[in-house]
Amino acid sequence: MYHSKKQKKNNGSLILMVMVFVFTVNLSCKNEGEMATDETRTVSAVEERQDIERIEPLNWWVGFKNKNLQLLVKHPNISEYSPEIEYNGVNLVKVNKADSPNYLFLDLEILETASPGKFNIVFKKENEAELVQTYELKSREKSAEDYVGFDSSDAVYLITPDRFANGNPDNDIVESLNEKTIDRSDDYARHGGDIKGIINHLDYISDLGFTAIWSSPLLTNDMPQGSYHGYAMTDFYEIDPRFGTLEEYLELSSEMSQKGMKLIMDQVANHCGLEHWWMKDLPFNDWINHQDNYIDNLANWDNSKSITTSHRRTTNQDFYASKIDRDKMSEGWFVSSMPDMNQRNPFMAKYTIQNSIWWIEMANLGGIRQDTYPYPDKDFMSEWAGEIMNEYPNFNIVGEEWTSNPLLIAYWQQGHPNKDGYKSNLKSPMDFAMQETIIKGLNNNEDWSSGLIEIYKGLANDFAYVSPKDLMVFPDNHDMSRIFTQLGGDIAKTKMALGYVLTMPRIPQIYYGTEILMEDFDKPGDHGLVRSDFPGGWEGDAINAFTGEGLSEAQKDMQSFLKKALNYRKTSPAIHDGETVHFVPENGVYVLFRIKGEEIVVHIMNKNEEPVELDLNRFDEIGLNGKTIFNIITGESFVWGDNLLLTEKGSTLLTTKQN
Repeated sequence: MYHSKKQKKNNGSLILMVMVFVFTVNLSCKNEGEMATDETRTVSAVEERQDIERIEPLNWWVGFKNKNLQLLVKHPNISEYSPEIEYNGVNLVKVNKADSPNYLFLDLEILETASPGKFNIVFKKENEAELVQTYELKSREKSAEDYVGFDSSDAVYLITPDRFANGNPDNDIVESLNEKTIDRSDDYARHGGDIKGIINHLDYISDLGFTAIWSSPLLTNDMPQGSYHGYAMTDFYEIDPRFGTLEEYLELSSEMSQKGMKLIMDQVANHCGLEHWWMKDLPFNDWINHQDNYIDNLANWDNSKSITTSHRRTTNQDFYASKIDRDKMSEGWFVSSMPDMNQRNPFMAKYTIQNSIWWIEMANLGGIRQDTYPYPDKDFMSEWAGEIMNEYPNFNIVGEEWTSNPLLIAYWQQGHPNKDGYKSNLKSPMDFAMQETIIKGLNNNEDWSSGLIEIYKGLANDFAYVSPKDLMVFPDNHDMSRIFTQLGGDIAKTKMALGYVLTMPRIPQIYYGTEILMEDFDKPGDHGLVRSDFPGGWEGDAINAFTGEGLSEAQKDMQSFLKKALNYRKTSPAIHDGETVHFVPENGVYVLFRIKGEEIVVHIMNKNEEPVELDLNRFDEIGLNGKTIFNIITGESFVWGDNLLLTEKGSTLLTTKQN
């Protein structure tokens, strides 16, 4: 087991496991011209013991660029003990005491000479029995360069796991956790979806054409209510048992890798849940922001609103912002049930960085989605992203910045020449601005300044970005009304939005259920309803979207549309990183081209209710005249000539490449 924190000392009666590790190490001298030698190293027997209440990270690995490791040790009055480590290649550099006597933070140096294996950390105190904690250094399963993150060649399927599929009903209720009920009739209760449910339907997701999955957080959320969404984490090293086990999470990652898919983990650096284990005994007096206020108001904390954030995220970039406004934004709590973690505390900062690296290495991640990106201390976020990208140069992180202002999005992207000198180290901000623009452009009437021209101008703002194709765009997500609802139940407009998202220079993300026109018309934007159950994910469901049983013709048609578009996109260099050329919309028609080599992809958005003839001579510079063109969705073909008759409103996807 990786987790030892709940194992207790049994009054001196210890379960001993004796293991002898013999390593034959072929040491090749690194300096050019030196002779290589063979050496056999025998590591003495390790008497495994787990006396300490909690130690995090749960384990570590050899071979990182950063040789420093900081262990959080929690145990009653552990600050009165002196730790010792004897293991080749591991140095105990410094012992840091916290404000609480129940913590120590141990600074270790993991040298290149350290071998994978287990060793004991011995805690000594005069006239007291020694406390012994066995710790493990693992070997890395692959090189850092082989951790390849998602990019513009991927299409990401976003899942709220509690609402996707219940693969194991036996884990629906866990009596040791605060929220113990399952109620599918309540949009804000737990419904029972889990990791096994995702594993069971990987073929469905892969066959649709998705190459990556981002699920809402799967870590333990031991809050008394609303725990299904996962964003108020109460243990950063534990999979919520109602979702499954660490082993199942690793199984999900492994099976996805075998299918050529990438697992993106949703992480939260800004806050934790009020029921997090450390809230009962905070290590330092500044471990969380507004800690004094929290301690003073414990008796009626649910009514305390005085320290919540202002949500005025522009203070991160505003030259003229007052200090009080900046502090209220970055130090305020997201809500009164989510304590705001203080990353200016160096131990908290190190803890958060190491936690992210631990999950990348443990679960073979293909990316991280970082929640509420502008809310933590922005200098820390630069350090956090920088540390990860330094260890994993081909990795990727997407950060949530909910704004309609492209200038604010551009500020957070790596390499942007910010006037304040800020370097974000973040490759992929989320493009909320384009999402909002697509909705407005499709819903607004066509005239000189509104309609499709709004979408055109939105894409024209790409001059502000260092790398537009590395932004993540989406028609909707788990925090907003469904795209079908936002577009008034108009299927043609929905296809236009999806077609555009899948062909423009971006990383597309599609929310589960979009393929079957899931909606929230009863209460638009209501989070519980937006995150409705995927039909067929529960035994006995009358409709099964995985098999198509019970779906309407319109739902099946949308499923087919997305499947064909996504599977074409999967092997399209022109869409992945080709040149982009678009033409100012005219007469309710907007045409976008993606070009690479002999492959040219065309996306046409047509808002006309009646048939309209498109003059193709206007696009002569693209060089399509006389070429055979194939419709990606229908498979039909024609020769590009002078005119093209658009018979109905909607999205037309064309290519020079025969499927």
